[in-house]
Parts: sequence; C-alpha cells; structure tokens
Amino acid sequence: MTTYLKVVIQKIAIIAFLGLAMGCNDDFMNRVPSTSISSENFFNTTSDLKTYTDGFYGMLSSPIFDNGSDNIAHHNSGSTIDQMMRGGITPQNAAVWSWTTLRNINFFLENARRVTGGPTEIDHYIGVARFFRARFYIDKLRQYNDVPWYSNSLKTADTELLHKKQDPRTLVVDSIMADLEYAVKTVKTTGHKSTITKWAALAQLAQFTLYEGTYRKYHTYLGLESTANKFLERAVSASEEIMKSGGFSISKTGGVNRAYRELFISENLQANTESILFIDYDKNLNARRNTHTVLDYEWALSQSLMENYLMLDGSRFTEQPNYKNKNIDQVFENRDPRLAQTFMKPGFKAVNAENPHRLKPTLGGYNQIKFYPEVSEMISWEASFTDAFVFRYAEILLIFAEAKAELGILTDQADLDRSINLLRDRVGMPKMVLATIQGNVDPALSTYYTNVKGGNLGTILEIRRERRVELACEGNRQLDIFRWELGERLADQQQGMYVKELGPMDVTGDGKVDIAILASPTELGPIASLPEDVKKDLTLYYLKDKNGTNANFYLENGTSGHIMFTVARDNKKTFVKPRHYYYPIAHSQMVLNGSNLVQTLGWDK
Repeated sequence: MTTYLKVVIQKIAIIAFLGLAMGCNDDFMNRVPSTSISSENFFNTTSDLKTYTDGFYGMLSSPIFDNGSDNIAHHNSGSTIDQMMRGGITPQNAAVWSWTTLRNINFFLENARRVTGGPTEIDHYIGVARFFRARFYIDKLRQYNDVPWYSNSLKTADTELLHKKQDPRTLVVDSIMADLEYAVKTVKTTGHKSTITKWAALAQLAQFTLYEGTYRKYHTYLGLESTANKFLERAVSASEEIMKSGGFSISKTGGVNRAYRELFISENLQANTESILFIDYDKNLNARRNTHTVLDYEWALSQSLMENYLMLDGSRFTEQPNYKNKNIDQVFENRDPRLAQTFMKPGFKAVNAENPHRLKPTLGGYNQIKFYPEVSEMISWEASFTDAFVFRYAEILLIFAEAKAELGILTDQADLDRSINLLRDRVGMPKMVLATIQGNVDPALSTYYTNVKGGNLGTILEIRRERRVELACEGNRQLDIFRWELGERLADQQQGMYVKELGPMDVTGDGKVDIAILASPTELGPIASLPEDVKKDLTLYYLKDKNGTNANFYLENGTSGHIMFTVARDNKKTFVKPRHYYYPIAHSQMVLNGSNLVQTLGWDK
C-alpha cells in the first residue's frame, strides 16, 4: 500500500463535500448554482491544493476491453455505438451528461493562487488541475464536436453565459492545448507514477495531438485538414521528448511468451519501466476492480482482430493457405506470441480451476485472457487488485511512429528501430523493415482501411496493424476507427471461430471432445455414436431450441463456417456519416436552452 493512496482515500470525504457544496445541476449547458463553500476557509496552504486535486483522480480510467469496436465478436450488453447504429439512441432519449467535474476544476483554478506557498508548488497543482480539465474537454469534444468552453465556475446570475451557444471545435481544441502545454511546463518531473507528472502530461498531449491531427486529416467535411499537420508534428515532438528522457523502457520481465501478459496482471506498476501513469489498486484498502469478467462473461474477441496477428516469422496470417478455415487450435500455431497472451489458447486453465476452460460458442469462441488475473482470490466480483495503466510507454512509441508516418516523414529505418521494433523485440518477433512494408502492401489491410492513400500507404497500414495488436483490449479501438473516419467498419458483422461441421469438438486441446454444436435438441445424430460417458460430459449448444426459436448464434454456412450472431443478421447496424461519430444533445436540453443550442453535427436533420 502506498502512502499516497492511503492519503487519497482518507480525503475522499473532504473532496465529496467540496463537490456537493458547488451544486449538482447537471444540465448539458452547465447551469450552475451559486458556490457556497468559503474559499477563504479552505484555500490557505499548498496542502489544501493537494487535497483538492486528489479528488480529480477519480476521472482516470483504464478500460479492459474494446467495447463497440471491430475487436469484439459479440457483446451481450451491446454498446452505445451499437445502439446508435440500430436507431436506439435519438435526441428524444439521449442521456444528459454531467458537467459537475468541470465546475469543481474551475472553482479550484479560481482560488488556487490564494494560498500561501512557493510559486513552483502552486503552479504544479494548477498544472494538475488544467491536465484534468483538458481530459474533461477531450471527452466532450469526442462526443459532441462543438461544445461550450467554460474557464470559470459560473453562478446562477451568469444567465447569458449559461445559455450561450456551443464554441467551435477549433476554439475548444486550442483551449485544451493551452491547458496541456501549461501542465507540461509546470507539473513536476518526479513523483509517484499514480500521480500526474510532466511525463503523464506529455503522454496526454501526445495522445491528444495524434487524435486531433488524424481526425482533421481524415474528417475532411470539417474543413480543417489544412491544420492537421501542426497537431501531428506536436505528437512527434511530445512523444520524442518522453523517448529521449531515458526514464522509460519496454518491460521484458517474463520473457517472450510472458512479458506482454505480465504487464496486465501486475500488482506493482510503480516498479514497471513501461509505466508512465497508472491507477493504484490495493488489496488492503479494498481498492479493487473487475478483471475476471474478460473471460467468457459478456464478450469475446473477433476473427478480424485474430487475423491481424502476424506469423512468428513475420509473414502474414492472411496469406496462409486456407487461413479462413483454420480451427481453434490451428490459429495459434507459429503466431506472434501476443496472440496467445491476449486470446485464450485451447488448454488454458484458470488458477482456481481443476480443468481447462471450455469456450462458449454463444460469444464466438475467441475468449479474452488479457487482464485475467492469476491469483485465485481475484477471480470474483470486484476482487482484483492488479494495477491499471493509464499511459504506458508502448503507446508513446506507437504515437511517434504513426504521427511521422501520417506526416510522410517516417523515411528512416532508425525511426522504426526505436519505436515499433522495440515492441516486436519484447515478444521475439522479426523487425518491421521499412523497405519491405513500403514495397509490399498488405492487400487485406488496404481493403480494410480504404481511405489511406499515397506512397507511404504500406507504412501507415503496418503501423495500424501494430497498434491494433499491441493495444488490443485497452479501450482504444473505437477511438482509432473514429479518428481514421472509418466508422463503417463498426457496422460489419463480426465473426467468431471457425466450425468445420455440426457435432462434437475438442476445444481444450487434449484430444478429447468437450462441447458439441447441434442443430437442435431433437437432432442428435452427430453425437449418437459417441460412448455414453463421453456424451454425458459434453457441453451442448443448439442453433435452435426445441420450439424452433433461433439461438443467439448461427454458423456462416448453415452447418459449418464461422460463428455469427443472430442480432447482427436480424437487426443490422448502419453507420451514418457524420452523425454516428457524435452523440446527440438531449431534446430536453434543447428546449430548456431556447434557441441558442445547435444540435450535434449530423443529428440536426
């Protein structure tokens, strides 16, 4: 248990009080009641600044799967983007998003310089607050495009400001950049890695500028493509500053077949050389999370993601003979070791289980094990105390490579060797060679990413492959698809594993059949000849129930083929551009705000 985390938990009540004191009206346009807390009674010393900013850390998150993306074959609970593509979200039923956090941050910024203390210390905490304000607005920008920018905590008397029209994306982005640049300049370079340091601020800056640069480049309807390069250039310089600092490196603990997985089941990311910012979970303080849910709980991974992993010799899986029809054992043969450290390979056995895990075809069969704990007591609800990355060095290397490629200036093999190839070296994969990828474009990738053009096409595509593989299940994929302006990929019908025929299957790799997929409970022919003791031990799945009702999954070719999903067939998704890149403003808020608000881009028709 770190002293820092103890202090944070002890102060939660104080921060909660501060938030309540500033009101709880969460209408879209930030209608704010008068602030009742006395700034004179609280903002006295730099310790007060630390206490207040400790309350912002709840904004940090660390996803454990790629909800709403093409990396997921099936998810029982769906996602916001799935609902939108199926017409389930409209302005009439859209959620009203909370702006309370922004009020708390702005209240702090208005009062921080009242304290007694050294200017460097004060500037540090102001930088921390501006880091979090930037994160707040990055989230809103991604959701709504144009949003109102507020740099102070409004009072109920500020009627005109409370009801103002949204500010344009360009103003909001410039304001985000100003906050992040201030944080980079003023926040301390040292500190516990679960707190904001200069390096965390630089990581956020690099991540955001890559996002905004590529967003402007590919979303040409915004008319901002001529300004894209300045953001991509800042992504290069911000990531390169972290790279040149010498403070971070790719962790190889565990060797080529374990090092990647070890990153995501660690109880101590403070000691990890790859850690830039992490969330510090702790057993003794009951600061825990759910990570056991990645395995066969509500979702499984997609055939599309699986196909992106290269062969162990660096060649493409999609150029293997009959690659589409390989069974669950065969897809893992001679592959990039990250595949078996992300996907569940047949024979995988949980630490608290007696037998290997049997996959569920109802989710597709490609189970996720990335993040799945290896301590028995963590395999239950809200029981995991593994630490969680917010920023890790691998992402910085990927940002550096992608930004240079998008700028057309990744022309030196040395740039790949100090970025992408460090990730490949961790898992024993051959180097990415610039001359090879430029001269031999992968047709599968060029078909998938249809709007990438130019002489460096192969470089951009292979870096996208590497990003998809390295950052799989870390919550980046939908954002990547969005910024590349390829939302139609999210409407694709995703597939699970290949099934040769109806009947029994060995899914644990021990040579014995474990499950059977059958047409219905009355059509048992494919297992009729099996010994009774074998049949008794089978887990049975049916394409139709006894009444003839379809199951949630079916086979691509009827009695064979990849697992596919009934909901995707019978309630197809349609991605409408540019509407579905954004979230609608609730109709109720449009009414309350009179004529000033403008409905989100694409939802105004």
